Amino acid sequence: MRRECDVVVIGGGPGGLAAACSAKKSGAKSVVLLERDSLPGGILNQCIHDGFGLIRYHETFTGPEYAKHAIEEAEEAGVEILTSRHVRSISSDKTVTVYTKNGIEEYKAGSIVLATGCRERTRGNISIPGSRPAGVFTAGVAQNLINCRNVMVGKKVVILGSGDIGLIMARRLTLEGAEVLAVAEVMPEPTGLARNVTQCVYEYNIPLYVKTTVSKIIGKKRLEAVELSDVDDYMRVIPGTARRIECDTLILSVGLIPENEVAETVGVKLLSNNGTETDRFLQTDVEGIFSCGNSRHVMDLADYVSEQGELAGKNAVHYLKKEPFESWDEEKSNCMKKGFPEEGTVTCTVCPNGCQVKWDDKENCYIGNKCPRGAAFAEKERTSPVRTVTTTVKISGRNHELLPVRTSSPISKAYVFEVVNKLKEVEVSLPVHSGDIVQEIDLDNEKVEIISTVSKQ
Repeated sequence: MRRECDVVVIGGGPGGLAAACSAKKSGAKSVVLLERDSLPGGILNQCIHDGFGLIRYHETFTGPEYAKHAIEEAEEAGVEILTSRHVRSISSDKTVTVYTKNGIEEYKAGSIVLATGCRERTRGNISIPGSRPAGVFTAGVAQNLINCRNVMVGKKVVILGSGDIGLIMARRLTLEGAEVLAVAEVMPEPTGLARNVTQCVYEYNIPLYVKTTVSKIIGKKRLEAVELSDVDDYMRVIPGTARRIECDTLILSVGLIPENEVAETVGVKLLSNNGTETDRFLQTDVEGIFSCGNSRHVMDLADYVSEQGELAGKNAVHYLKKEPFESWDEEKSNCMKKGFPEEGTVTCTVCPNGCQVKWDDKENCYIGNKCPRGAAFAEKERTSPVRTVTTTVKISGRNHELLPVRTSSPISKAYVFEVVNKLKEVEVSLPVHSGDIVQEIDLDNEKVEIISTVSKQ
């Protein structure tokens, strides 16, 4: 099968969905989005935690909720979303060749947007010495197994790397009953967002060691232990500093690599980090081919990925119409506070700025906040902190499938473990729609509503 269309978008994550939607709204008659998974949404579908959407939707969503909004926007705009499409190559005349279960398809495009995302660095990428037992996972794989497939990866866990996925998984594993023995980071500071250091590690008393790495993996069939060692300023292991930690699971959160094998088939120039090289209009060195999101440059927030995708989609249409391009503001890519939270502060999570707010006794007020909401958040954290609980529940009759859920509103931080543990005994019957109340829990004589964050048939 061969078709002609105005714009082809490759990748159905937040960047691709926004690019396709934007292209259609900008006047493209036919926009086709190609996604290799069976569902659009990309990595968002397994990110059941909240914190998405603060910039784009001015609300805090879980990953599946954010994906739902992006998919609905694209569909309402008239984008044709095709799933289970594995893109093999792009030719010089912008013909996209695709593998499907029914054979090969070809799409002749006027312009193309690459939104292929990124992949995780593995043990092989960082060359950890030792044996090769079971029990070593990347953070994203562990997240998928626990959140989507009802598979618990281990009971005693060490996490190498303090990227955001690793920090979030430290909390998730703890809530699921595992003991996270350590988070080790080779750099002098955590590489994830300060708000995740606070809410995912500090709140659960998980040890966080910087200038530390896993220097050896120990075990035969299953991981038995790892050795942690200190590193010097050049990230070299310091002899004599090794200490053994007995564990059955090692999770690697050691960075992301832009995924651009498809881009290479048409000769798009890549940077040393495997990201696509583009101009300020997000156009690659191949005319009419644009790139956005994590395939271009790994970004902090899905919101920023969506914003960049939106611009790439617009410029893909400007290219067709021979109109002037619009520029991307590179400041948006990564602007949030990373590393250790400042001592004595509260990391505000009301917006992506991540202000470090603290009480000033002399001035008798909060300082460090850029808006009044930051002061209100810090006061709430000091007096009666609350959290939105995000977790999963079992689905009746489906042993290896889970339903992501959350509390309909934040609850007292003191009750987080209690809610999660009660929900482990819950089974939900399908069908369920996103936003449906699937359970009510009694907490201190109050009813807490648990809502589904996805629709399932």
